Amino acid sequence: MVTIYDIAKATGYSAPTVSKALNGTGYLSDATRQKIIEISRAMGYEPSSIARSLATKRTYLIGVIYDDTKMNRGFGHPLFAGILDEFRENVENAGYDIIFLSRHNKMSYVSHSNYRSVEGVAIINPDTANYDEFEEFAKRKIPCVSTNAVIPGICTILTDNKKAGYAVAEYLFKMGHKKIGILGGPSDKYTRATLERKEGFETFLKEHNLSTENVYFQECEFWHAKAGYEGFAKLYKAHSDITAVFATSDLLAIGITQFTREHHIELPTQLSIVGFDDDNIAKYMHPSLTTFRQDAKGIADLAAELLLQKIIGLPTPTDCIRIGAEFIMRDSVLDITQSRI
Repeated sequence: MVTIYDIAKATGYSAPTVSKALNGTGYLSDATRQKIIEISRAMGYEPSSIARSLATKRTYLIGVIYDDTKMNRGFGHPLFAGILDEFRENVENAGYDIIFLSRHNKMSYVSHSNYRSVEGVAIINPDTANYDEFEEFAKRKIPCVSTNAVIPGICTILTDNKKAGYAVAEYLFKMGHKKIGILGGPSDKYTRATLERKEGFETFLKEHNLSTENVYFQECEFWHAKAGYEGFAKLYKAHSDITAVFATSDLLAIGITQFTREHHIELPTQLSIVGFDDDNIAKYMHPSLTTFRQDAKGIADLAAELLLQKIIGLPTPTDCIRIGAEFIMRDSVLDITQSRI
């Protein structure tokens, strides 16, 4: 294995100078630094993360928490997959590596982060059963950022769900729909995406003096398509006169379409649908699904930036930062005002 002493001998510089060049430290000319780097690469030098951590007392590791207990998508979720990919690229460009934290071997997330000596933690999508542990991160002042759960003391970057829900109501009423269902995924103390989207919808109604009596809500047990099918079956059984439904995720919307096929409900003639997430399949559905595309890149870029700032001690916010979603209009909503002409 090539060492910095081998490189020092080959370049004619001292070992400390070689170390400074390879680690980007010290006051060296660009020419000297570049020469040492080029020769080290030619010699096949690979820096040792263990040696670097011993020398700097830093690990350059960022822990990532990602659980999938209610979606059945693994790393294939249209939002969280994009966030993970972009976040990883951002922190790797800054010289860090990521490691997934788990609760195996009866370790808590906090214990695992300490065991791995991570310098910060990105809570991408947590298991809702373990929120007390996430509050412990904040209490111990471990640098953290969240991209889904709103955890006291930890900065969270997430979609402006209320604004999106408002836009759905505005659009559906503009298209002439008056009796509307809202099919939501599960909510809890810290993950309130469904409730926020519903609140935004209801805000539009209140601002325009519209009654909420003909807007019906059904919460599903999970976020996947099967739960969407089961939840919509309950909603439709109770309110079969609805002309449109807002599904707070595309997976729930897929469950709705399965139900409509089996029960010979024509889309969008008899039922219009708006989804959320712009899943890969959304534009290939029949009819193609009107939905929202969340800004995975924007969320991940800001999450990485704020976490890296927090790691080096810069002040960062501890509240929520909201990022807008793009409304994608396709063919799954019927304009009733035109169909009645």
